Amino acid sequence: MLPTAPLADEPATMPTAATAALLAAFFSGRSPHTIAAYRADLDDFRSFVSAATVETAAARVLCGTNGEVNGLALAWRAHLTGRGMSPATINRRLSALRALTALGRTLGLITWKIEIQNVRAAAYRDTRGPQRAGVIALLAAAAAQTGQRQAARDVALLRLLHDTALRRGEVCKLDLADVDLPGSRIWVIGKGRVEKVAITLPPQTRAAVAAWVEVRGPDEGPLFVRFDNAAAAGARARLTGSGLWHVVRMLGVEAGVITRPHGLRHAAITAALDATNGDVRRVQRFSRHSDVKTLMIYDDCRRDAGGEVAALIAV
Repeated sequence: MLPTAPLADEPATMPTAATAALLAAFFSGRSPHTIAAYRADLDDFRSFVSAATVETAAARVLCGTNGEVNGLALAWRAHLTGRGMSPATINRRLSALRALTALGRTLGLITWKIEIQNVRAAAYRDTRGPQRAGVIALLAAAAAQTGQRQAARDVALLRLLHDTALRRGEVCKLDLADVDLPGSRIWVIGKGRVEKVAITLPPQTRAAVAAWVEVRGPDEGPLFVRFDNAAAAGARARLTGSGLWHVVRMLGVEAGVITRPHGLRHAAITAALDATNGDVRRVQRFSRHSDVKTLMIYDDCRRDAGGEVAALIAV
């Protein structure tokens, strides 16, 4: 029978020096963004097992047997599914627990591993994003805004999201110090990375970023800031991921284009595949996907291979 109502903390599963060392090693060397994501995932597991802290939850895992902890992981997966979470979120949370126990095994604290598999996730439903006309309409809507600061900021945002296929989190984490206008590049911490990499800016993108930097001013801090009460009070508050989503969504309403920040990345990658005649290896350098298989999904959606075959055999 699977564990369904985890017991409260017991002395046998209280945190130890080994637990603290395991968690310290687990978080060591990771980017702040990755640490925050893993902490959130492990905190959800903590809540599920009714532990007081993440450390206590980790101690329960270390003290459990192979069958007990795999049973807990299976029950947690069912619990997450019952909450209506997406397969991607469920799999990321299972991955956090799996990675923690894998490190514990490497360090000799346990001898088993979690064998519960991920939830099957559907392939990207639509990787095309807004077409070229849609991106142009979004840029026009951003440039037409009455406020000079907001117009300059939003054009630069759209350019980076589309022209360099940056992810939403990558754009929001940019600081002014990451911008190298003389070298026509920016320095970005990519997904799952801890070191910054240089991204070359096309002339149009460099011009948009330069225009925003001129309006923004030379003060150190986040490259993209909010325009709300915090900004009105003189604080240089960083634009958040949800704030960027709202910006793109509202510009889309104005332009008659339904999209989101990641939709612009989709559009960019699809356009890159079109421009290179499906050269997935070259486009992988542009998109910075770790697995070329992901780009094959984009390429299949771009060409609609299934539709082509259907047309060939239709009677």
